Amino acid sequence: MKEIWLIIKEQFQHLGMIFRMSRYEDKATYQSHYLGLAWQILNPAIQVGIYYLVFGIGMNGNRKIDGVSFFVWMIMGITAWFYTNTSILGASNSIHRQVGMVAKMKFPVSVLPTINIISNLSSYFPMLAIVIGALLLSGVAPTIYWLQYIYYFICMVVFLFAFGILNSTITVLIRDYHIFLQSVLRLLFYVSGTIWDINNRNLPVWLVKILKLNPIYYINDGIRDSFLSRAWFWEKANYTLIFWGIILILLILGSHLHMKFRARFVDYI
Repeated sequence: MKEIWLIIKEQFQHLGMIFRMSRYEDKATYQSHYLGLAWQILNPAIQVGIYYLVFGIGMNGNRKIDGVSFFVWMIMGITAWFYTNTSILGASNSIHRQVGMVAKMKFPVSVLPTINIISNLSSYFPMLAIVIGALLLSGVAPTIYWLQYIYYFICMVVFLFAFGILNSTITVLIRDYHIFLQSVLRLLFYVSGTIWDINNRNLPVWLVKILKLNPIYYINDGIRDSFLSRAWFWEKANYTLIFWGIILILLILGSHLHMKFRARFVDYI
C-alpha cells in the first residue's frame, strides 16, 4: 500500500506539470495538420458513422434499445470506448515513447501515463456533449440519475490510471506486450457492450455473467444506467465491489512493478 500511496502522491504533487504537458501533447500531435485539433472530433465522428451504418442500420435495422434508437444507445458506449481504448494504448506506450525525456529530465516517470489520459479528455468531452445533445433530441429528459455519471467518469479515470501504470511498466520490460494489448482491446471492443447488447444476444447465462466482470463493461453499462435513468450503482453491489477489487489489484501490481524497475527504465529501453 505504501507504493500505491507514493504513486498517487506524485500525481497530485505534479498536477500543474501534468496539465501543461497534456496541452502540449495535443498541439504537438496535430500541429502539422491543416485542421489541427479538429481531428480530435472528426476522427471519432467518422468512426461512429461507420459503426452506425454497419451495426446500426446493417445488422440491427436501427431498432430501439432501452427506449432509444440504436444510434443513441451506441454512441453512449462508443464514446466511452474511444476514450478508454486510446488512453489504454497511449498510457501503455507513454514511458517507452518518452525515453528521451526520461533520460534527460528528473521527474517522476509515473506521471507519463496520466499525461496521456488527461490529454485524451480534449476529444472525449466534445463527444460527450454530442451524446447529451443526441439524448435530448431523442426526447430523453435529464433526471437525477444523470448526476451518477460523475461516479462512472471517476471509475473510468481511476481504471485507466491503475491499468496505465501497470501496462506502461510491462511495455518497457516486454516490448511485445503493447502489440498483445492491441489485440486484446480489439476483442474487448465486441464483448464490452460497446455496440452489442450482450443481454439480448442469446448467449449462455454463465458467459454473460463472466463478460459483465469486465471493468470496461461496468463503465459502459453504468454510463447508460445514468443517462437512461435505469439504475443506481449501489443496486449492482456485487459488480461494483468486483470492479473496485480489480482496480485495487491493478494498483498493487502496477505500483509494485513500477517502483521496482523505474530506476532502470532507460537501461531496459
